[in-house]
Amino acid sequence: MPKSVPPEQPANEPSMEGSAAHSSRPASTAQSSATTGASHTETNGTTGTGAAKGTNKTDKAASNKPSTSEDTTQPKRSIGQRIRGNLLWQIIIAIIAGIVCSLFFPDWLARVFVTYNSLFSNFLSFFIPVLIFALITPAISGLGRGAGKWLAITTGVAYGSTIFSGLIAFGTASIVYPWLLKGDDLFKAKTVDDGALKPFFEIEMKPPFEVMTALLLAFTIGVAMTAVKSDTLYAGAKDLERVIMRVISKFVIPLLPPFIFGMFLSMGMNGNLTNTLVSFSKVIVLAILMTGVLLVLQFSVTGGIAKVNPWRAFKNMIPAYLTALGTSSSAATIPVTYECSKKNGVDPTVAGFTVPLCATIHLAGSMMKISLFAFAIVQMADIDTTPAKMIGFVLMLGITMIAAPGVPGGAIMAASGLLSSMLGFSDSEVAIMIAAYIAIDSFGTACNVTGDGAIALIIARMVGDKGISRKELEDTPTYEDAIAEAEARDAAMQ
Repeated sequence: MPKSVPPEQPANEPSMEGSAAHSSRPASTAQSSATTGASHTETNGTTGTGAAKGTNKTDKAASNKPSTSEDTTQPKRSIGQRIRGNLLWQIIIAIIAGIVCSLFFPDWLARVFVTYNSLFSNFLSFFIPVLIFALITPAISGLGRGAGKWLAITTGVAYGSTIFSGLIAFGTASIVYPWLLKGDDLFKAKTVDDGALKPFFEIEMKPPFEVMTALLLAFTIGVAMTAVKSDTLYAGAKDLERVIMRVISKFVIPLLPPFIFGMFLSMGMNGNLTNTLVSFSKVIVLAILMTGVLLVLQFSVTGGIAKVNPWRAFKNMIPAYLTALGTSSSAATIPVTYECSKKNGVDPTVAGFTVPLCATIHLAGSMMKISLFAFAIVQMADIDTTPAKMIGFVLMLGITMIAAPGVPGGAIMAASGLLSSMLGFSDSEVAIMIAAYIAIDSFGTACNVTGDGAIALIIARMVGDKGISRKELEDTPTYEDAIAEAEARDAAMQ
């Protein structure tokens, strides 16, 4: 478990600066910053196994720490290589290409991409329930295996923060959208009924179960596994989770850019493009602003609970915000978030416990974006719904966010099943959600990790002088484990 050194020692400073300096390289960031987090020790009356477990990882991180001379001799990546490794740029290019190609593509060629979109959408409808079951089951059963009260309390606070974000989004949408989106209709332009934008063929792919069935089944089995405590069952659930994560990172995510291209191509040829872009640009700006408002509210509440100056606490978290803005990864920002939390006065043991955990389960910024986008489509497409259904959607989305895969676009992919089943979104509406979400993914991630610092302050206040037991530290993913997981995920995505 990561420990700190006294403030007068300069050892902590390079860790934060090094992480920020290498924010565009998540694996290197994790390695260079893990050295500080894993190598120092501090007596606090409570011990854990993180420091011992992290010794080898610390040595490895130190030996692999990038130097200036090494960086200057390494060949620079070409523009094509950078684009292939960045989902955001792929989505932007797909949107621009779809808009441009809609101006001159013949109908028969456009139908090729419409056919692709039809097949991919049907596959997502088949895959999303499996994804939800595979991710939520081990998440729930893992909480039971930890069996520590601080693990449960931290998870509850993270879920409460995520739900709070969704309710703020619902309130904002109810007040702002009636005048912000007045007269905006998502698909008010002409509809092409002939064969121009019809797929050449369709293949029906029925899911093994519905989305709500997947949620209920995952919750039931996950809770039951906490009682059985079978290592075999838990290992099987974790293996299934890894398989699904592999499918997402190696199959689903790479196929998203052509899907987005086909969607914008179709909208352009239908005459829906201009209205959709104008309407959703306003929603995107609102979503960015609301992530900032959410942080103000989070730290205001934290200041009252933890008895700290909210502005000073937020200012100390700015390096984590900027690093996440550059990396778009909560896991890659863990070292900086950890150092910022310690700067806020959080005990190193508490910071090492809460920061890696919240990097996985606390997605308040993602909740804000998804909720605002979803409510905007409900408003523009005139979808028949009720406040009770919208609040139910927020509550279910909060559970989904806790288990969302930690890959670019993973949160919106996990949420797409709820968008279809609970709100009745069409494939085109889900595609718009995906494009808008990924376009400002870094702002949501920055909001997530900065909010992690607020939760760390709350947990530190609740823990007080009692400390966290050795048993709970052993049963919870450590700082070094989270770093190793981030490096493995980055390697898998390359």
